[in-house]
Amino acid sequence: MFDLIISNGRVIDGAGNPWVWADVAVEGDRIVAVGKLAGSAAKRAINADGQFVTPGFVDMHTHSDLQSLANPLQECKTRQGITLEVIGQDGLGLAPVTRETAAQLRSQLAGWNGDPPNVEWDWNSVTEYLDRFDRSVAVNIAMLVPHGTVRMAVMGTENRAPTNDELDRMRALTDQCMREGAVGLSTGLTYTPGMYATDDEIVELCRVIRPYGGYYCPHHRNYGMYAIQGYSDSIEIARRAGVPVNLTHAHFGFPVNKNRAPELLALFDAARRQGVDVTLDTYPYIAGATYLHACLPSWAHEGGMEATLARLENPETRARIRREIEVEGSDSWHAVPMDWHMIQIGGTPNGIDAWAVGLRLDDAAAKAGMTPFDYFCDLLMRTRLGTSQLAFIGNEENVQAILQHPIHLVSSDGILVGDMPHPRGWGSHVRFLAHYVRDLGLLTWEEGVRHMTSAATQRLGFLDRGLVRPGMMADLVVFDPEILRDTATYENPRSYPLGVSHVVNNGTLVVENAQMTGATPGRALRSPFGRVPERMTGAL
Repeated sequence: MFDLIISNGRVIDGAGNPWVWADVAVEGDRIVAVGKLAGSAAKRAINADGQFVTPGFVDMHTHSDLQSLANPLQECKTRQGITLEVIGQDGLGLAPVTRETAAQLRSQLAGWNGDPPNVEWDWNSVTEYLDRFDRSVAVNIAMLVPHGTVRMAVMGTENRAPTNDELDRMRALTDQCMREGAVGLSTGLTYTPGMYATDDEIVELCRVIRPYGGYYCPHHRNYGMYAIQGYSDSIEIARRAGVPVNLTHAHFGFPVNKNRAPELLALFDAARRQGVDVTLDTYPYIAGATYLHACLPSWAHEGGMEATLARLENPETRARIRREIEVEGSDSWHAVPMDWHMIQIGGTPNGIDAWAVGLRLDDAAAKAGMTPFDYFCDLLMRTRLGTSQLAFIGNEENVQAILQHPIHLVSSDGILVGDMPHPRGWGSHVRFLAHYVRDLGLLTWEEGVRHMTSAATQRLGFLDRGLVRPGMMADLVVFDPEILRDTATYENPRSYPLGVSHVVNNGTLVVENAQMTGATPGRALRSPFGRVPERMTGAL
């Protein structure tokens, strides 16, 4: 007797093959049979009634590092059919940490992660951190080694090159993280302190991840004026280190890059012809999101939050910041002079200026009777850098061109905190399928599903997931292709999608008849290439 049978479905296997009518049987946490299983007994039976049955979806870039611990059901992802999220992104994850760096990250990343009171920061190592997710959350979790977090643990937020001893310590810490199950290395080269690293430093750490089958995942130095160079530099780092590279949130925004997607895709194709294993992920929206102080030039971040706040209060340094942001284009804002109407206030802590949440920054400034720059600085000071933003910098024609490429994967880059967060945390994967695959016809259903399933698990190294085949892990989604629709909008972002009827994770139903079951079978998925040592505990 099977534990579960999903019958009468149109199975999309995740490999890009044409769909077939088939039943899917599950025992324990594995798929054990796919085919005509009429008459087979099962403890639980689901009649898919012609809906699509696919592998569970993978979110290749998320900021669920704290929120999935604070909200274990992670409904915004689970209701979309997402069964695996990749955290530790943009070089700023939550492990490995010391007492000092935990405090720094807690304040610096409040605009990404919030600071949920029901999560106790009681971990130091990657092992201790990942242990928190095992069978206590609904969605599986994989983690990247966050370069900036590692750098901070060794040399704080200093704007300089590491000494040989410090580089050795960063290598050792990166190696420990990979042995504990991380799947690769992320960087945030426009964020403190990753912005202070040279490409040579990154190459050295990427060489550490190579024996573990890890991949490099860069938030690179420029997505605006010099975006092509930023992507090219990332590919060169991977080539020098001999590792794969996944170019994360590979949008091509700002007016300067309008209609330039073919040029970018030609760069990726050339790299692959030359033997560099390049993939990319994107979210299907034209707006990005991050914390508001990401607009500040890199030098303004040096020394941590208190030093940054002191610079904002000092008239002389404030004038310098204003010139760099508004006239020259700061390095952190991708060398593009600021158009304040591109920035929408996403959320503030403790109700500070709650009236401004959801407004473009120039409109909020006008209501406050201030210039946009002065209101920007004032808001950062009063919220102690805890404000989040949406940035309307994208080009739709580039979004469409990039997501059709065979190396494309799907991500949300979802920031789940703030009064008016980006809708991508609630809608990316369903929007990709419903709008770009079904409505616009840019991809077939089979190819669209491949981008979200086997292509992603192959990049991550989890080769027993991402396909509907006997022996694979039972991560499955049942959805109605006719009614599938994302409902999250910029005005109402926390709105769940329609059309996903059932979600199975590790053989357990987490969504049944479009309702959460309350089950938390999610696991921390450690890299299969890691050589996990005895449990590592204690301060670094």
